[in-house]
Amino acid sequence: MPPVFRNDPYGEFNFLVTINGISDDGTSVRGGFSEVTGLEVEIVPIEYRTGNDPSLATRKLPGLHKFTNITLKRGVIGDLALWNWINGVLNGNVRRADGSIILLDDNRNEVLRWNFRRGWPCKWTGPSLNAKGNSIAMESLEICHEGLSIDGQA
Repeated sequence: MPPVFRNDPYGEFNFLVTINGISDDGTSVRGGFSEVTGLEVEIVPIEYRTGNDPSLATRKLPGLHKFTNITLKRGVIGDLALWNWINGVLNGNVRRADGSIILLDDNRNEVLRWNFRRGWPCKWTGPSLNAKGNSIAMESLEICHEGLSIDGQA
């Protein structure tokens, strides 16, 4: 689906996450998370200078592409699909998966979708527990991946 354009920017609070094929029965895991970070691409520049170039400036050429790990945070709800995914990696069974982060409008219609490919969990963090606190128990999962794209773009 191509992005939906409008003059007013969309809120950052209305989104879904889908990870394909990581549940025990092989279906997609779709869930609500409180935070998603890491939608980032970096192209590392290669600096180059010819020996006979009279200027002291270097040329910059595009180098390797780097994709930042995606971090998902949510309240602990007792769903073990994400834990089982990283536990498989701990046991030597790396199950790569494609997934999407879907931005929704105020009516919960999809307006933009970021797709990652060949992701696998590389870090899980459990909740910080405190008997004197009143915060939500949160867990986070970090997914390393090999590519990021936006639906409707080349």
